[in-house]
Amino acid sequence: MRIMDNFKDQIKGVINDLYGVDDVVVDFAAVPADIEGDYSTNVAMRLARQVGKNPRQIAEEIIQKLGDCGFELSIAGPGFINIGVSGKALKAQLDAAWSEHYGDNYSGASKVAISEFPSTNIAKPYSVGHLRPGTQGWAAKKVLEANGWKVVTDNHLGDVGTPFGIWATGFKRSGIDADKVTIYDLGNIYIQMKADLKEEEKAGKQELAERVQDWLKKLEAKDPEAVKLSEHFKEISMAHTHEIMGRLGINTDLEMGESCFVELGKEKVEQLVKDGIFERNEDGSIICRLDEYGIDVPMLMLKSNGTALYATTDLGCMLYRVENIHPDKIVYAVGAEQKFYFEQLFALAKKIGLKVDNYHLWFGTIDQINPEGKREKMSSRKGVVLMEELLNDAEKRVRENFGGKLANEDIAKIAVGAIKYSDFVADRKTGILYDPDKIFALTGQSGPFCQYADVRLRRILEKNADFASVDYADYDFAAEKSVLQLLLKFPEIVASVCENFEMHKIAGFAFELAQELNRYYEKTPISTAEDAERSARLDVIRKADFVLARALDLLGIEIPASM
Repeated sequence: MRIMDNFKDQIKGVINDLYGVDDVVVDFAAVPADIEGDYSTNVAMRLARQVGKNPRQIAEEIIQKLGDCGFELSIAGPGFINIGVSGKALKAQLDAAWSEHYGDNYSGASKVAISEFPSTNIAKPYSVGHLRPGTQGWAAKKVLEANGWKVVTDNHLGDVGTPFGIWATGFKRSGIDADKVTIYDLGNIYIQMKADLKEEEKAGKQELAERVQDWLKKLEAKDPEAVKLSEHFKEISMAHTHEIMGRLGINTDLEMGESCFVELGKEKVEQLVKDGIFERNEDGSIICRLDEYGIDVPMLMLKSNGTALYATTDLGCMLYRVENIHPDKIVYAVGAEQKFYFEQLFALAKKIGLKVDNYHLWFGTIDQINPEGKREKMSSRKGVVLMEELLNDAEKRVRENFGGKLANEDIAKIAVGAIKYSDFVADRKTGILYDPDKIFALTGQSGPFCQYADVRLRRILEKNADFASVDYADYDFAAEKSVLQLLLKFPEIVASVCENFEMHKIAGFAFELAQELNRYYEKTPISTAEDAERSARLDVIRKADFVLARALDLLGIEIPASM
């Protein structure tokens, strides 16, 4: 908090006046709840040897020199200086910092970032596997914007490569009318084809595999039938994807699929071979060696038959973005299973001289409890896997758990809020457990708990909408002290999360604030208080509503009208 930064400078000035020392480190640590004061510093003990005095004597001299500094000062133990900050001082600090954009800062002003998510595949239903890319990528966008960045979002579609060949081959075998095929038909076709290809490989045959490769070559050669199939698959897929993304409350500015970058990527690969940066193998495939970056495995850039790979299109995509969007940072919201690939890709970018900060925002899996009571990764064989099913199940649970006559819009907000909060509650690098009994609860650390805390705040504000505020200059804000301390932490949280996208810090902050607010308005009268107290407390409630709603908004969680 700025109030403590200013006091830190004040203490340093006193130490310099008393002892002529101008390089001492002054740190503050929060004290436990059962100890007097809010913060403590061990600066007196640090100075003891240097100035040749007892730490307690130094502490006494510092306190005496500070005089009436606006804080309650005391000495504890061998020479700790405990510092008590009044509620009134905290409120003054909050008021001084307050604006309609409280919590935001401009550290990223004039900088441009790209946030890539959820990177869905055409001809596949939106699965639970794309939940975390979508929620994490959206939160990255929100956090970057809160720190002053201009953010361009892109759903980097998987619309070329082997999957297209699998769908095209399977679709031709299925006999399904092209005008009647659904996204779920295409999903089933893909699953069946993968099984058939596996059986074919076991049998030592490759007829189906060759047909898959033929379709890939046709698409890259812009064969009319292949292009028509690809466009048809994409049209069906994107209608479905937009519907699910809409329900999740996320969207992207761009939807530039891999197909946009095949030619550019292949041209650059060939150019880099000529430049001696890439190598062509005897079978015609092309690789990029990355030994100088500590990566022993070369990156395959082009197949021996000349067809593109993910690396080919990702190279083309990076070139396009750098030349046309001019980003300072690109954030890729992709799971931990792709860590090595992105290490290779980012090393490749450095090797060819691309000036951009690439960041892999990776995360663990989504797990569930199986019928045997064991935790395992969600899969289509073991439970809910389609995002539509998960959302429908979530809304059903909200109806059952909360009862009443909630509007459909509020049910959707609570359901999505519960799912999203469960994604952010722990460090993203760990797997998350989809446990409906916990994530939809109104107690414990959950999205609905945080949402409900803010709904209660808004009810209080609505109830007092006609109250005319009066002067409250003499109010001490003692009852609001804990709430004010949390509100003052918010800007620091927003700034710190922008570094490594540790969204669990925002989720933890929202929960801590919701808890403290619940304690506050359970024991502190607001609507029935005297006018000055009522005015002061309503002002804190307004600011708390803003901060809690803003913290949840950074995670993509909306506040329902009622719960």
